[in-house]
Amino acid sequence: MIKVLNVISDSNIGGAGRVLINYLENCDREEFRTMIALPKGSLLAEPLRQLGGEVYELDGLAERSYSKEDVKLLEALIRELKPDIVHTHGALSGRIAGRRCGCKVVYTRHSAFPVPAKLKYPPGRWVNKLVNEHYADHIIAVSPAAAENLTDAGISPKLITVMMNGVSAVERRPAEETASLRSRLGIAPEDFVLGILARIEPYKGHLHIIEALDMLRGRGRKPVLLIAGSGSYEEELKSEVRSRGLQDQVQFLGFWGDVAPFLSALDLQLNASYGTETSSLSVLEGLSMGLPAVVSSYGGNPWLIDDEEDGLIFKNRDSADLAAKIERLMDSPEELARMGERAKEIFQQRFTGKIFAGNVEKVYREVLEGSKNG
Repeated sequence: MIKVLNVISDSNIGGAGRVLINYLENCDREEFRTMIALPKGSLLAEPLRQLGGEVYELDGLAERSYSKEDVKLLEALIRELKPDIVHTHGALSGRIAGRRCGCKVVYTRHSAFPVPAKLKYPPGRWVNKLVNEHYADHIIAVSPAAAENLTDAGISPKLITVMMNGVSAVERRPAEETASLRSRLGIAPEDFVLGILARIEPYKGHLHIIEALDMLRGRGRKPVLLIAGSGSYEEELKSEVRSRGLQDQVQFLGFWGDVAPFLSALDLQLNASYGTETSSLSVLEGLSMGLPAVVSSYGGNPWLIDDEEDGLIFKNRDSADLAAKIERLMDSPEELARMGERAKEIFQQRFTGKIFAGNVEKVYREVLEGSKNG
C-alpha cells in the first residue's frame, strides 16, 4: 500500500480543505493510505476523520507556509509515519521536511494571482525556480491559470500537471423542501433567485454583483440575491447594500455547511472573482445538480464554464456585462433549462470526484515510478 501524508495549514475549511475532503470521498483505499497533518483545532480534522483519513494535529502550521519550528515538527512526524509521498497544499514547511526525510514530494497550487515583478525577473525568478523545483518532485496546478502563475515565475512546465478539481455530485433537494426554504426566506414562487457561495472578501467580486443588481433594478428587474459565506469584507458589503437601498433583494445567510439546500434554491449561481480563483468547488457542485452559472473571465473560471453551454462568462470586473448576462437568462427560461441539462452532462464528463481522485493517484504512481527508474 502506498502511504501519502498530506500537509495543510488551514484552520478553517477553505478550498484546499474541501479538495482533500473530496479526494477522501473518492480515493482508492485499497492502494492508498491517506494521512493528514494539520494545525491543532482545525475545523478540517473531524470531517477528514469521518471519511477515514488518519489525522495528526500539530501545535504549529496554522495559516503559515513556512517556519523553522513547523519543519522540525513535520520532520519528526514524517520519520515516525514513514510515508512514501508527502503531498503539501501550499505548505513550504512540509515540502522541506519531506525532502529532508528522503520522501517524494508533491505540491498542489490551489490559487492564481498576478505574479509580482520580483518573481518574474532575475534574481527573484531564479531563486523561486530553485526553491520550488528542489522541494517538489511534481506540482499539481488546479487550472491552467495556476500553471501559468508557476511558469511565469520560472518553474519548468515539465514539472507541472494541470488538473481541474472534481467533486462528489450534490443531489438537488426535493421541490417541496426547496419551496419551503424559499418561503422561509421570504422568496415568492415567481422570484428569480441568484446566489453566491464564497468567502466575503473584496477579491471575490461581491461588490460587482451588488452593482449589477442595482443596474437591473434601474431597468425594473428585481432578482433576489442570496449570499452564503462570511469574511472580512462582510460589514462593508452590507453597508453598500443599505446605501443602495437593496435590502429587500439581498440576504446574507452566513456560513452554509450543507450546500445542497442553498444551491437547490437558486435559479442561477454567480462567481465574480477577480483574484485567486482557479477551480471553484461551489460552481462544480452547482453543475452537478444542473445549476448553470454566470462567472467572471478571471483565472480558472473559463475552464470550468463552457460559455453558452452550461453558463455564461462576463468580462472580468465589468458589472454592466454581468447585469446583461443575468438579464438575458432571466428573460430566457428555455435557454436556462438547456444550460442546466448541459451542466449535468459536462460535469459527468469532466468534473466528478472519481475523475479527480484518479488523476491525483496517477500523479502519485508516476512520481514513485520515476524514483524506481532513477
